[in-house]
Amino acid sequence: MNKIKVLVIDDEPIVCKRLKVTLEKMGFEVETFTDSVAALERLKKTDFDIIVTDLKMEKVDGIQILEAAKQKNPQTEIIIITGFATSEAAKDALKKGAFDFIAKPFRLEDLRNIIVQATEKIEQQKNV
Repeated sequence: MNKIKVLVIDDEPIVCKRLKVTLEKMGFEVETFTDSVAALERLKKTDFDIIVTDLKMEKVDGIQILEAAKQKNPQTEIIIITGFATSEAAKDALKKGAFDFIAKPFRLEDLRNIIVQATEKIEQQKNV
């Protein structure tokens, strides 16, 4: 079976680094970007199963990433992480198709659980 491909986009290098290590330990194939424009270009060329993206970034924000990813592949599960969590932002992201929304600072354990749930959903869709 193919490894689940995860794209992590966050303008804070430490977040990308921590998530890459954690997710690779969980058995995922992981790519990380601190530059949201470069990430968007990569997204146009490659299908990812799960995308973990920061909401507030320069040039291209998490909602634009979400919209581009869903347009390319509606099966992609997007998890939005943000230090600017408001119920409005969360509602907007979920309405546009985000799988989940998590506020920074988050516990790695919480994000791992969300990613496991997204993986289970992907596996179910593949088996239909």
